[in-house]
Parts: sequence; C-alpha cells; structure tokens
Amino acid sequence: MKNLRVISGKARGYHLQSVPGDVTRPITDRVKEALFNIFGSDIVGSSFLDLFAGTGSVGIEALSRGAEFACFIDNNRKANETIKKNLDHTALNTNADIIFIDAFTYLRQPINRKFDYIYIAPPQYKQLWNRALQELDNEPAHITPDGWIIIQIDPLEYHPIQLKNFSEFDRRKYGDTLLVFFR
Repeated sequence: MKNLRVISGKARGYHLQSVPGDVTRPITDRVKEALFNIFGSDIVGSSFLDLFAGTGSVGIEALSRGAEFACFIDNNRKANETIKKNLDHTALNTNADIIFIDAFTYLRQPINRKFDYIYIAPPQYKQLWNRALQELDNEPAHITPDGWIIIQIDPLEYHPIQLKNFSEFDRRKYGDTLLVFFR
C-alpha cells in the first residue's frame, strides 16, 4: 500500500513502512481517520491492543493521538520487524510493546494488563475475527469494564455472533471495509 502514514497527533505526517509481501492488508487513511474520529478524545491516556498488528499503523495512530500505551501482537516476523521500524521512526516506541506470538495464544495467557481498546484486523476470509472475539468473550478480563473491541473485516465476512459478555453496539461500512464495535 502506498503512502501509509500517521494522520494526526505527535507523529502526524510520518510515513510508515509496509510489511514486505502480501501478508497484511493495511487500513486505509479514510477508514483510520473515521475510526479515530469515533474514538475522539477518549483515546488520550488509554491503553490499546493491536491484535494481528501487521504494520502497526492503528496502534501507532493511537499512540500519536495520546494513548498512554499500545501493545502490538503479530506472529509474522516481518510484521514485527516492520512495527519496530515504524515505532522507532515515529519515536513512539517508549510506550509500546511488540510481542511475537499467535494472537490466540496471547489471549489464553495469564492477563497482565487490561486494555481500553482492542483492535482486531486479522487475515481475511478465515473467520479469525470470530475466533478472537470468542476468546475475548471467554476471558473478558483483557478489557476494561467500559472498553471497546473493534473488528476490521470485509463486509462479506460479517455475520451476527452470540456472546455472553459483549454486545455489538455499532457497525460502520467504508467501501470494502467494515468496522464492528463491541462493548
């Protein structure tokens, strides 16, 4: 993807590297800007979990806009190297952790931090979003009581899902990207 960048905040205008190859599908600026307009100033001081982080673009945007901490989870070595380079380049690395681990393994580990926002943007058409959401529903302690889970998928992947601890409260479509919000 061309011109991947930080849209606003401390690192505004910084260009980000893409992960080599075709293993990721970075969020477009249009969708990212819409997402952060929804968060508004609530992102300031928050903790952010970027599952299936890819380039780290969403978590980096959160840090740039004032999130206190971001954790990036990806089990692709090239993705983790790219996230590190992007964090170093934007000078947002002091309040970030990059963890090389499978997202589902991470979600099953003992919880050492609660997050205000959990962003899930897995590889498409594999129902991984559904599986990640089920894992979080089984262990809701990963998220603060008023936290949000946001799923980024292709609209064709969407189907209602029954959960015990979370409920869908919003859904926004931007071309071939659907954002689904749970709390």
